Amino acid sequence: MAKKRKHSETVVAAPQKKEEVAPERPKRTLLGWKDKEAAAVAAPAEDKDDEVHQPTNFRNKEKVLVTCSRRIAYRYRHLMLNVVSLLPHCKKDNKVESQSSKGVALSEMVELKSCSSCLFFECRKHKDLYLWMAKCPSGPSVKFLVNAVHTMEELKLTGNHLKGSRPLLTFSANFDKDAHWKLLKEMITQIFGVPKEHRKSKPYHDHVFVFSIVDDHIWFRNYQISVPHNESDKMARGGLDKMTLVEVGPRFCLNPIKIFGGSFGGPTLYENPFYISPNQIRALEKRKTAGKYAKKVKAKTRRKVHELSNQLEAGEFSEMWKDQ
Repeated sequence: MAKKRKHSETVVAAPQKKEEVAPERPKRTLLGWKDKEAAAVAAPAEDKDDEVHQPTNFRNKEKVLVTCSRRIAYRYRHLMLNVVSLLPHCKKDNKVESQSSKGVALSEMVELKSCSSCLFFECRKHKDLYLWMAKCPSGPSVKFLVNAVHTMEELKLTGNHLKGSRPLLTFSANFDKDAHWKLLKEMITQIFGVPKEHRKSKPYHDHVFVFSIVDDHIWFRNYQISVPHNESDKMARGGLDKMTLVEVGPRFCLNPIKIFGGSFGGPTLYENPFYISPNQIRALEKRKTAGKYAKKVKAKTRRKVHELSNQLEAGEFSEMWKDQ
């Protein structure tokens, strides 16, 4: 009989599989861009000797959720729709109740819509409009009071630019003066800057968003870049002397109230010392009108006291017609 082979001789050692590890994700900064050092991600090399580092193109996937509170006034709703028409990378959603817990609801809506920023128009007392500008989910967030609102329908300006085109963002030199202005400039750049090669945007720059600081307020203007472009008179590159700016709209003014460390709340990073709420302004106006009425009442009482203290003497003909 043939000898049986041992089991250990028949078993062949299986080759060990290499653990496939996903390449490390590049770090993302506030602008959505990664550092130059993290730009090159190690690609899986076939040969151990030839390890090639191939840089991967990073796409800015910034999306903004735009919504408003319930019972908003029609002028403020039209302003919100004008902002939506200017931002092709934004998403609209249903109205939200203006309550103390609105921050949690808005953060959930931003996460469900796969957005990274939020613009929330909050209307109170059918008079005052507040704008929340927040980065979700970790913050920061800013609360503004919106003044001097003029929509596109009201202005009826002659400017007209392509819908969905990418804007140029310009800021006044005051934004580099203080730390809170620098933070606001960074947030505005991320929210109002349309990402490159966005599927709803058009690869043209034919309008400008202007943000300027005057009296500690941020004033917004939107201008069309008008260029005379005819077949007979074509404009050469760099001919800025022939370019003109035509205003399109809308117009509004942002008064910063507070800057928070979190999304729709958290620790207060900055508080405007010159901010006066609209309720205080209306209370002062009421006191002025109430002062006018009080003056009238005091004048009437003084007149009565004067008449009682200085009565006229009876004349010789005062009792002439009493008998008849």
